[in-house]
Amino acid sequence: MFRTIAAFDRIGEENAFTVLARANALTAQGRDIINLGIGQPDFRTPDHIVEAAVKALRDGHHGYTPATGIPALREAVAADLHKRFAVNVSPDEVMIMPGGKPTMFMSILMFGEPGADILYPDPGFPIYRSMIEFTGARPVPVPIREENGFAFSAEETLKLITPQTRLLILNSPANPTGGVTPKTEVDKLVAGLEQWPDVAVMSDEIYDHMTYDGERHVCLLSYPSLRDRLILLNGWSKTYAMTGWRLGYAVWPGKLYDYARKLAVNLHSCVNAPAQYAGIAALTGPQDAVRSMVAEFDRRRKVVVAGLNKLPGITCATPKGAFYAFPNVGKTGWKAKALASSLLEEAGVAIIGGPDFGILGEGYVRLSYANSTENILKALDRMGDFLASRKAA
Repeated sequence: MFRTIAAFDRIGEENAFTVLARANALTAQGRDIINLGIGQPDFRTPDHIVEAAVKALRDGHHGYTPATGIPALREAVAADLHKRFAVNVSPDEVMIMPGGKPTMFMSILMFGEPGADILYPDPGFPIYRSMIEFTGARPVPVPIREENGFAFSAEETLKLITPQTRLLILNSPANPTGGVTPKTEVDKLVAGLEQWPDVAVMSDEIYDHMTYDGERHVCLLSYPSLRDRLILLNGWSKTYAMTGWRLGYAVWPGKLYDYARKLAVNLHSCVNAPAQYAGIAALTGPQDAVRSMVAEFDRRRKVVVAGLNKLPGITCATPKGAFYAFPNVGKTGWKAKALASSLLEEAGVAIIGGPDFGILGEGYVRLSYANSTENILKALDRMGDFLASRKAA
């Protein structure tokens, strides 16, 4: 039969989609399932954004576009970054992507090869490690610890860098922990990276609008010493409830931009045309819906944290960003993945086991509070009843 290509034996998955499929299957069987597993806003895309896409189609914008994205959208991205962070970005540094993952894929592919090290957050988004292993590079986890507020430690990160390190992946606000790294810690990291000028940085800032309790997002574009080796990942999925539109962007340093363009030509040709016009409307139109969504996430966040901390054997640090809680379930007696699986099958609550986000995820589970307060409260009740009546498997 066929010989297996070794690289594909190394590639992983994102288990949130596996849990989503199982939750949907149980729902189809008539089960009442509350899904706190998938990281997807439960709001509709704002109407003016939808109408911009419809108008684009009616105006005939349904053909190929430049592989890098339509100029007007790249200009809108550059203007938005300047408005929010006072950074100067040329539209010629911006590339429009079909979501966030292609930027991860391209960045890791550029720097990953046997003999190279790539640092990534653990617990962290599972595709980071998956793609690193696919390239044959050595994945080096950067510990993201509860006692540090689920922020990365600059000192600990810098100690992991060696002459073999090619790329450092950062994510704040973070998935799955909801951690936000403060500016003081980012400052220390950037200062330390001056000793490692050949280490590139990919900063995943897809949740940059979602911070709470006075926290402010620190955009790495704000650091001039990183600009010639920084890849910024961002997009519309979370901020504008546009996950299914598959619309993201990256800011590339000049020396990498054309490599990324060539990869785009080979990989996806270009991004969906009407979606790009929707992206313009999102950035340049009213932001009321964004503020409303973030305010609602904040209200739900408080409900989730308070409720989790009342459950037997569970403690939950307060997340400062994104829309995830990452409670510690170590004292329940359950292994994290077994608990998540049993809660879905027996209690009808879909969550994700912490080990799906890395080695250091054991003892934790991830809950998305991108669901209604009513459903969140119902899910917490079910979790409490389950923990009170079921001993660990």
